[in-house]
Order: sequence, then structure tokens, then C-alpha cells
Amino acid sequence: MYAVFKTGGKQYRVTTNDTIDIERLQSEVGSAVEFSDVLMVGSGYEIVLGSPFIKGAKVLAKVVNQTRGPKLIAFKKRRRKDSKRKKGHRQYLTKIQIMEIRT
Repeated sequence: MYAVFKTGGKQYRVTTNDTIDIERLQSEVGSAVEFSDVLMVGSGYEIVLGSPFIKGAKVLAKVVNQTRGPKLIAFKKRRRKDSKRKKGHRQYLTKIQIMEIRT
């Protein structure tokens, strides 16, 4: 069984025991998290779609770690203008493990 849920403006397709990185949640390591914005649940050829969300469906997860993503560098240079700009960014992430998918 798999589910597609939405958090942090992004959608994730998960199954039980998956470990994924999502945008930062204000939760302690080891605590349980519940996502109720489930867009789709599927099992084999059976698919249930929500409009936009499935009523009563939940994805239960456990927070494994609070971390940061890789450093991304945006470098812009304008040739022959002696102009350049360098900017770095590291996104705050939360690593979660999917415990259960309820429909």
C-alpha cells in the first residue's frame, strides 16, 4: 500500500517503513507526526483519489532526525561588466520514517 501526501508545499509518495527528507517540522526527535492531507491511496490496481484530500486518511510517521541539506551555490556573473554575485543556501530538513498508512 502506498500514499501520496502533501506537506511544506510538496507532495511525497510513500510506503510503510520509507525514510524521507521533508521540509523542517517543529517536532522533537522521536516524536510522532500525523499528516492528514492525503491526496491518493493505492494498493495494487485499486486507487482512491481525493478531491482534493481523502476524508479520514492519515499518514503516521516518526521523526528520525533534524538536519540540513547540501549547500547550494547561486553564482551569477555578467561578462565584461566586472560584476558577479555569489550566494549560498542550506535548507533545513526533517528526516521521517513512515510508520503506518490509515484509510
